[in-house]
Amino acid sequence: MFVRSLQDVEGTDNFVEWGSGTSHRLLTEKDGMGFTVCHTVVRANTVSLLQYRNHLEACYCIGGEGEVEDMGGNVFPIRQGDIYVLNRHDKHYLRGGNDTDLILVSVFNPALKGTERHNLNDESGSAY
Repeated sequence: MFVRSLQDVEGTDNFVEWGSGTSHRLLTEKDGMGFTVCHTVVRANTVSLLQYRNHLEACYCIGGEGEVEDMGGNVFPIRQGDIYVLNRHDKHYLRGGNDTDLILVSVFNPALKGTERHNLNDESGSAY
């Protein structure tokens, strides 16, 4: 058993500034659990085109608000208590709220190494 805090991750390679927010990778591949848990902040007024080609992801909103849009143009508002699930390596737009950050608990399967970074300048979307 172990306990790890947000503060424990800050200042390590598992604290990632990903361009539109931050990700504390609290549980990673080296922990041997087979999945990753992150505390993710999506900054207000940001838009990111993302796709996880090697991972499935579920995001549970614990604060703020934002939205996720699929490639069919369907927009889903996300608020505290909502979960969105990318169960088919879905390419999507992730947006922070108009005036508030979107705060998520993100779970990845299989586990992330923890040091992955987005490239938001790739017009086909950031992927890892």
